[in-house]
Amino acid sequence: MKFLIAGLGNIGMEYDATRHNIGFEVADTFVLKNSGNYALDRHAYVSEIKWKGKTFIVIKPTTYMNLSGKAVKYWMDKEKIPLENMLVVVDELALPLGTIRLRASGSNAGHNGLKNIELVLGSDNYQRLRFGIGSDFPKGMQIQFVLGKWKPAEIPIVKDMLLKSVEAIECFATQGISKAMTMYNK
Repeated sequence: MKFLIAGLGNIGMEYDATRHNIGFEVADTFVLKNSGNYALDRHAYVSEIKWKGKTFIVIKPTTYMNLSGKAVKYWMDKEKIPLENMLVVVDELALPLGTIRLRASGSNAGHNGLKNIELVLGSDNYQRLRFGIGSDFPKGMQIQFVLGKWKPAEIPIVKDMLLKSVEAIECFATQGISKAMTMYNK
């Protein structure tokens, strides 16, 4: 059984360790836990992970956030992965830091990466893991906040939630999205 895990973010050193790149960090944490490596391939950095009889194609699109759908669609088609076996990992302003939410489908909530995936796939019927980054910013400073680095006090919380996100991915693959939602949407 194959799964596609698409951690969304932006390539380039200026985006490393920013809130908007948490999808990349979740992907990295999963790949590192499983002693995997990435290779630069078409539209993405790609790692193939074998775990408990399952194969995970983990991608970090090189298309930049706003064109994530191109990489997602390419790797779904190339690896023949059905929509129900795909999980997209993104940052979420509407959730407080220290919170993750899994969803079986639904709104893009204004997230440009999700908007593009929906446009390219022609569907919003795919699983997503939203990683709460909070919304502690002054009015009009949303872009600076999202593209900003974590505050030192936030880093231990982020590290804990990265591990929880990996557990949620494993639960999704072994027990399904409904069970993963019950266990991790707290």
